[in-house]
Amino acid sequence: MATTTLGTIRFAPYNIGRWLIWGLTALVFVLAPLVFSGGFAITLLSQMGIMIIFALSYNMIFGQGGMLSFGHAVYSGLGAFFAIHALNWVGDDRLWVPVSLIPLVGGLFGAIFGVIFGYVTTKKAGTTFAMITLGIGEMVFAASLMFPGFFGGEGGISSNRVVGEPFLGISYGPTIQVYYLIAVWCFVCMIAMFAFSQTPLGRISNAVRDNPERAEFIGYNTQRVRFLVVVVSAFFAGISGGLAAINFEIVTAENVSALRSGGVLLATFIGGSMVFFGPVIGSIIFIFFAVALSEYTNAWQFYLGVFFIMMVMYAPGGVASLVLMNLRVIQHKLFGRLLRPYAGVLLAGAALLLGVIMLVEMSYHMTLNFAAGARMSLFGIEFEANHWVPWALALLVTLAGGAAFDWQRRRFVREWGDVQATIETRLQQARG
Repeated sequence: MATTTLGTIRFAPYNIGRWLIWGLTALVFVLAPLVFSGGFAITLLSQMGIMIIFALSYNMIFGQGGMLSFGHAVYSGLGAFFAIHALNWVGDDRLWVPVSLIPLVGGLFGAIFGVIFGYVTTKKAGTTFAMITLGIGEMVFAASLMFPGFFGGEGGISSNRVVGEPFLGISYGPTIQVYYLIAVWCFVCMIAMFAFSQTPLGRISNAVRDNPERAEFIGYNTQRVRFLVVVVSAFFAGISGGLAAINFEIVTAENVSALRSGGVLLATFIGGSMVFFGPVIGSIIFIFFAVALSEYTNAWQFYLGVFFIMMVMYAPGGVASLVLMNLRVIQHKLFGRLLRPYAGVLLAGAALLLGVIMLVEMSYHMTLNFAAGARMSLFGIEFEANHWVPWALALLVTLAGGAAFDWQRRRFVREWGDVQATIETRLQQARG
């Protein structure tokens, strides 16, 4: 049975749209390595899958629970350490666990530490919670260097994922086999975390986020709700850590560092913390910057920082919010009015980006790579970085691109406002 309401179609008793989205997601996981079949591409896809689980687990406490944490890497990192020890014990015949289930070891110990640390952190909320998680993160990072017997010191703990007899020819030696292991775990965890968001605990965590006083008034213990959400989140974070241990075959102190915690925060915010699939988008973008872009430039952190600032300024809801807002415009068949403004913004933005890249890359070359000589290559063009001509050209392109971008942005904002006003008028007429 199909019902139509304000241009949307709902099917009962089955939500066909949801089945379609999850089916397409599974199809993407299956076909991605067939389309991007290079060794580096497979590695990139594997890291994206791990990061997706990590970011979604973080969003359980950040976006859904309203708890800003600066130490979420503690759960994934400790889960990774226990997982890699389990992998070594399997190799020494001291433990029998299939390699495919090693991520569960990471999830189990992630949840255990979620119980320990969550009991302390969730006694407070807001800024206090964030500061406590920061302190716990620094404490665990320091402990990872103080106790080399378990953490391996600065060198970390290494392992070999090819242990035991291959099962159906699967030894996890080839990277493509590791990718599909990560893909299966990622898909299962995505479904599980989405299902959790629909449970009474997931729903009440939203209420605690939005209005803790009212949640307490109707009989819920807000500290207990936050605690349970942290434990569940830590479990999935530990699974991501276990997958990372299998993928990289080494776990170091960096896995529990503030750098890793900050990375998942950036990924979640960039994608959009108020939408379930937002962290998925943010993870893909973050890994692109941290892994793919870092292969070509040392300034990838600078570009990531600029991109993050632009998102905070112009799209605080993340990339997911941009997608949803444009889908709303498409639904009302008004996207054609935005094509020319979008084209203008993109072209001007590309010119501005080109100028910024020229200035940044020349600056990096002159400061960090000057010992190699002033000659450098950018976009396949070789030139002398200490000559005034490329600097003048880069400055001219940046200024012209910046002026054009500001003008096109103002034009786009006006047209966007008119489109939104038209949509609101239509909705009011439909209600009337």
